[in-house]
Amino acid sequence: MLSTSLSFIRTLYLLTHPVTLYCYFPLTTLKTTPRARKSKTMSYVPPHLRNASSTAVATTTRPSASSGTLDHHHHNTNLAFSSSYPHSNSSSLANGSRRTSAAPPPSRIVTVPDTVFPNWQPSERVSRMNPDQIEEVRLRLNLDVTVSSDSTAAPGPIESFNDMCLHPSIMKDIAYHEYTRPTSIQAQAMPIALSGRDLLGCAETGSGKTAAFTIPMLQHCLVQPPIRRGDGPLALVLAPTRELAQQIEKEVQAFSRSLESLKTAIVVGGTNIEKQRSELRAGVEIAVATPGRFIDHLQQGNTSLSRISYVVLDEADRMLDMGFEPQIREIMRSLPEKHQTLLFSATMPVEIEALAKEYLANPVQVKVGKVSSPTTNVSQTLVKVSESEKIDRLLDLLVEEASQAEKCGHPFPLTIVFVERKTRCDEVAEALVAQGLSAVSLHGGRSQNEREAALQNFRSSSTSILVATDVASRGLDVTGVSHVINLDLPKTTEDYIHRIGRTGRAGSTGIATSFYTDRDMFLVTNIRKAIADAESGNAVAFATGKVARRKEKEAAAAHKEANIASSRHLGLGAASINIEDKYRFMIAASNSRGEGAADSAWDD
Repeated sequence: MLSTSLSFIRTLYLLTHPVTLYCYFPLTTLKTTPRARKSKTMSYVPPHLRNASSTAVATTTRPSASSGTLDHHHHNTNLAFSSSYPHSNSSSLANGSRRTSAAPPPSRIVTVPDTVFPNWQPSERVSRMNPDQIEEVRLRLNLDVTVSSDSTAAPGPIESFNDMCLHPSIMKDIAYHEYTRPTSIQAQAMPIALSGRDLLGCAETGSGKTAAFTIPMLQHCLVQPPIRRGDGPLALVLAPTRELAQQIEKEVQAFSRSLESLKTAIVVGGTNIEKQRSELRAGVEIAVATPGRFIDHLQQGNTSLSRISYVVLDEADRMLDMGFEPQIREIMRSLPEKHQTLLFSATMPVEIEALAKEYLANPVQVKVGKVSSPTTNVSQTLVKVSESEKIDRLLDLLVEEASQAEKCGHPFPLTIVFVERKTRCDEVAEALVAQGLSAVSLHGGRSQNEREAALQNFRSSSTSILVATDVASRGLDVTGVSHVINLDLPKTTEDYIHRIGRTGRAGSTGIATSFYTDRDMFLVTNIRKAIADAESGNAVAFATGKVARRKEKEAAAAHKEANIASSRHLGLGAASINIEDKYRFMIAASNSRGEGAADSAWDD
């Protein structure tokens, strides 16, 4: 009876008090996921341009780049700003507010402060260096620097942080972390970035690329007009994976610990989007993001591109491999006209060169050492075993290492074990724990909290063995990893190089042990040839990228077919012949260095 009365009262109220209902529909339908290779995308529309019903839109034209060190980026468009910027339609729905009228609020011009690109100069001692002295330093640091014929010469490398004339707070934090001398990529990349030039940097893993763009980025942000609530970030760093983005943010925080007013936001999937929304709307100087999640926030009106003047594409080759090219292009072509772009990559495939040509203006190209080559700091061992013996051999190896460490009174050395599949990853970790070893698994099937916990335990050495798929093969920087074990070899030489690059970092030495079977002979042959060339002092570099991996996959398939055909011709089973020993001439004939296979390492 009571419920009937309440229902009657509600009905009577609605009849006497009409309520206006509003529906909000997004004007774009771009769906972004880490596996966006085959998805159809529409052009991203900045949040402040989406209010199509607005009666007045005020447009401000961005000034063209000055004739100084910053070049004109012709792919960018002029942007418009309204009074509701950057929250537009979606903010009303997100805040749960109701309007009393269907008419949109009047628009007004919101000015955007001009970007500041100061005329940076190094110390007087460095400024006096002549071209011959600069070239001598580059040779000593194993640097290869290239500029286009119509560009001014690149700034010379700097071998001391004191010569970079950085903000006192940044210098204080550099000293706090006991950084003494910049690495090769830092010595050359930092002066280029500080001078406002676009940069295409290529160096092997563990060479210090993150600090190479982080320190100049902080210096750049400090000279910009202050951000206001609702402003987008001043600097944007895009990275392929959550783990790498979180690692970069920690580096940013490490060098900005004395800059209390500088705010950063980590914008990745698998974490609390409400917290990210709140931070972005409040205003941050630096956003470190994965492309898909950052696009999501742009579409929701939580942030804007209007004030971004420093952009970093880190591990760009990995982002292309993971299918993020559509998202990268949407962001890059929607940036303000006046901005600086730094692209870093561990390899230099043709896809990266094409991306750099399109979105970097007269960049300085910096390469350190041999690109896409097995690091000489890692002692590499190849062990042939049958598939059924792999786990037993792994247990024997690690139990022996644990015993030796205990005898010497040393902790168990940090070790990463790479496997092919997610299910095998958990299986191996459980087998190691059953043997009394401290191990944890990391793969794409685990939740974000589980992945973060696994990495934290490994970094803190509370867990000494990390069993992982290729999720951990790129960008993962853990100090002190001394041993990498390939329980299952990857499909390509490029992935092998990235895996063993988790050890022997920052000038230290490491060990890589790889188990292989007959099916891996094509890759093993390439690895052995590379090791032999490196030991003899010959330059070794493999072609990388999607095209190269496709060619290597085709070559590996042809090698396998030749193996099977020869076995049948001799009346032997396909699995009973040892190609390496009996048919070396076949391996030599099909050995095509530098061309590689296949699937994204994310597809684990």
